[in-house]
Amino acid sequence: MSTLMISSSTHSYQVVIKKGLRTQLKDHLDKKYAKVLVITDSKVGPLYLDEVINAFPEDVEVSHSIVSAGEASKSMEQYSNLLNACITNQLDRNSLIIGLGGGMVGDLSGFVASTYLRGVDFLQMPTSILAHDSSVGGKVAINHKQGKNLIGCFYSPIQVIYDTETLQTLPVEEIRSGYGEVVKHALLSDMSWCEQLLVEDLSALSYQQLEDHLTLGIQVKAEVVEQDEKEHGVRRHLNLGHTLAHAMEAELGYGEITHGEAVAIGIWFAMKISEDSFKVSLPTKSYVQWLIKNEYPIDTLLKVNPEKLVNRMRWDKKTIDNNIHFVLLEAVGSPTVEKISETKLHQYLNDFVEEVSQIDKRN
Repeated sequence: MSTLMISSSTHSYQVVIKKGLRTQLKDHLDKKYAKVLVITDSKVGPLYLDEVINAFPEDVEVSHSIVSAGEASKSMEQYSNLLNACITNQLDRNSLIIGLGGGMVGDLSGFVASTYLRGVDFLQMPTSILAHDSSVGGKVAINHKQGKNLIGCFYSPIQVIYDTETLQTLPVEEIRSGYGEVVKHALLSDMSWCEQLLVEDLSALSYQQLEDHLTLGIQVKAEVVEQDEKEHGVRRHLNLGHTLAHAMEAELGYGEITHGEAVAIGIWFAMKISEDSFKVSLPTKSYVQWLIKNEYPIDTLLKVNPEKLVNRMRWDKKTIDNNIHFVLLEAVGSPTVEKISETKLHQYLNDFVEEVSQIDKRN
C-alpha cells in the first residue's frame, strides 16, 4: 500500500493506493456518516457500486446516482439532477458524497459537494489511470458549450481512496488516456523517468509498473499543488498540453476523444513550439514514436478546423487579457508559461496539422 499526504489551504488529506480498497471503506474513513450519496457512471456502476455500498455498516443510509458515462455528463443538466438527488435523499452538512469513477465523475461530484449546502464532505474514489491526476489537487468543475471546465472551483476531498484493482477493467482507450497525463508528469519533472516511459508498450504493463507510475505521478502533482493550490504560479505548469487539448475536446464535441488522448496530442504541439521558441532539443521524436506505437488517435486533429481551434483557445481558462498562453518546456523538468501571439499560433498550428497529416499518410 502507498500513502501520500496532500496539504491544502483548508485541510490535509491522504491519498491511499492499494488493491481492494473499495470493500474496506469503513477501515479508512476517520469520520462516521449517517448518510452517504455515491455518484458514479453507467460503466463503473455495474462493476463496483454494490461493493462500495456494501462496504458501509447497515446503520449508514447509502443512496446512489448514476450518470451517463462520458465527458458530456459534466453538464449543467447533470449538475442540477444531482443537486435534486441530494435534496431528495435529505443529505445534511454531516453527510458524505463519494465520486466513484474516472475524472468526469470526480469533477462533477466534487462540484456538487462544493456547492450543496455551501459544502459537504467529499471522497474521491478514482477508477481510471487518468484520475490519478484529476482526483488530487481540489479542482472540481463542469463544462460549458464554449469551453471545458469553465464553471468550477477549488474544493479538496477529505480523502482519495485509489483501489488499483479497478484498473483491470479499463478499455485500451482509457489506458492511453491515463498515460497522456502520466507522461505529462514525467516531462515536467524527470528526464530518466520520461525515457523509461517512452519505450513502454501500454498493452503490456505489469501491475507493479502501473502502481509505480501512478504513485510517481501523484507525487509530482502533490508537490506542485502544495506550492500553488489556487493556480497563481507554478500550478499552471500542470496544464502542459491542455490548451490545444481543451480546444479539440470542445470543438469535436465532448466524448469524441478522451481527455488524456487530447492532452497527448497537445503535448506534442507544445514540444514543437518549445523547440522553436527556445532553440532547444526535446525528446520529441521518441515521444511521437511512442504515440504511434501505442495507437494514439493523432489523426483526430485533422478533423477540426485550425481557425476554430484558435477561437476555442480564446475561451481557455489560461487566456489572460485576451492573450493565449501555453505551457512550454525549456528542457524536460523546466516548464514555463509563455504568451503566444495569434499570428504565430496560426502559423504553428497550420505547420503542426501538416506534419500530422504526413505521419497519418505514412501509417
